[in-house]
Amino acid sequence: MRLTRAEARHADELTELVLSSKAYEGDYASILDGYRVTAGYVERNVVFLAERNGEVLGFYGLVVDSAELDIMFVANEAQGLGVGALLVEHMLDQARQRGISAVRVVSHPPAAGFYERMGARRIGVIPARPPEVRWERPELVFDV
Repeated sequence: MRLTRAEARHADELTELVLSSKAYEGDYASILDGYRVTAGYVERNVVFLAERNGEVLGFYGLVVDSAELDIMFVANEAQGLGVGALLVEHMLDQARQRGISAVRVVSHPPAAGFYERMGARRIGVIPARPPEVRWERPELVFDV
């Protein structure tokens, strides 16, 4: 598996990975209505993807200006293979290289435990924003 910087041409493939995620089925599906990873997003932010044999297994987007892990997804079939841990470690290294001392994460509720196992700590809760986000979201921070 290797990590490479995403390019604008990857935007549609990353969008497909997000929209096919089983993590956002049922009650959580509304947050993805109309969601797209755009070429502009990829160009403006630190976006890396994990791939093996040309297949994208996951990716993350670090927004440097706000020091936030804005998005991270692992393909359904790659869950449990260490892809998420590799992405988080890489993201923290990228943040460190840019002089960022802490990275904020507003987490999908079921993913909060993963981020905590990776070293993040809870600092609060983001209130629901109906109709798209009908649930509270854990707010965490990684000390870099």
